[in-house]
Amino acid sequence: MIEVFERQHAAELPDLPHTRLRLYLLATYILFIVYVSLSPFSHWKDLGLSFHDVLVAPLLQTYTWFDALVNVLAYLPLGLLLGLILRAYLGTGWSVVLALLGGAALSSMMEFTQLFLPSRTSSNLDLLTNVGGTLGGALLAVSIAPRIWFAYHLARVRYSLFGHGNDFGLALIALWVFAQINPSLPMLGNVFISQVVRKPFLPPPPDVFNWLESAAVMLNLLMLGSLLLMLLRERRHAVIGVVLLLCAVSLTKFVAAAALLKSWALFLWLNSEAMLGIASGLLLLAAALLLPLRGVRGLAWFSCAAYLLLTHWVLDDSAPSSAMPLYQWRYLHLLNYNGLTQTVALVFPFLLLAYLWHRRNEQDDAI
Repeated sequence: MIEVFERQHAAELPDLPHTRLRLYLLATYILFIVYVSLSPFSHWKDLGLSFHDVLVAPLLQTYTWFDALVNVLAYLPLGLLLGLILRAYLGTGWSVVLALLGGAALSSMMEFTQLFLPSRTSSNLDLLTNVGGTLGGALLAVSIAPRIWFAYHLARVRYSLFGHGNDFGLALIALWVFAQINPSLPMLGNVFISQVVRKPFLPPPPDVFNWLESAAVMLNLLMLGSLLLMLLRERRHAVIGVVLLLCAVSLTKFVAAAALLKSWALFLWLNSEAMLGIASGLLLLAAALLLPLRGVRGLAWFSCAAYLLLTHWVLDDSAPSSAMPLYQWRYLHLLNYNGLTQTVALVFPFLLLAYLWHRRNEQDDAI
């Protein structure tokens, strides 16, 4: 039945580059895994350990359920993306096998490299749980790839909203969302929350409100909004898209804060500077609907340049470790996650500038 439906509607579906967005996401996610696995990238030395000794070591040494869960969930998206990309060219069996081999190879390289980092621990159980997560993602990929809602309806919705191409721009949106879901960052901000400044039942220091932080939030939102204005076929949907993304980020931040932060720190990511910046940004974005394409590009260039100026040379960004006392536990995974999200938030404007430079001449160019 599914095959008959797909054949009947194949001619109606535009020829979209289905796998290019997945390739961008896969490359980005591999970089994420490398960052989290090998940070802080310092004090490299040969500890005299053998990778064979790691593989044959007894399992469950100083290991917790949280470690296993994190490793499985970390490699689940990798297996999903690998499976979806391979399934476009190969059968179900080969897609699962090759995705599994890819995840095992990446995990083996990370575990081997960790042998030269005194701050990291190489483990055979890490390798097994990573491979298990990859297998789960690959099986999920081959199960949803032929579904009508995924193979036809989802592609049609994407085409109706964004048209042909624009894969790199959509990948940038996904990257922006990832950078914002860290509950130790203020809403759309890039400065880690300080427990000393925000501790409850103490009078706040004078002049706590920072107009520059509101400006950074506003510019961050304008970067996203101007990108959506360039990607969407109907520009009037840009404000709605930004609001929906803000709601998704807020919900994710709340759930993550409830799971990771101390109870009194549950809403620290939602501050007055962020609220003012969001309101100002939405008003300016609504006004930008009247701009021609050249004006939208100018707004994007200005937002990126001003945001970089504020975050790199004006505002004082705290180190990722300053947010760790806010968490209920002190696993290294969280420190790496904090550093990763801050790095992504800082890199995003540069990637957007590269995208703007590539599309400086024609509207419908796609990287």
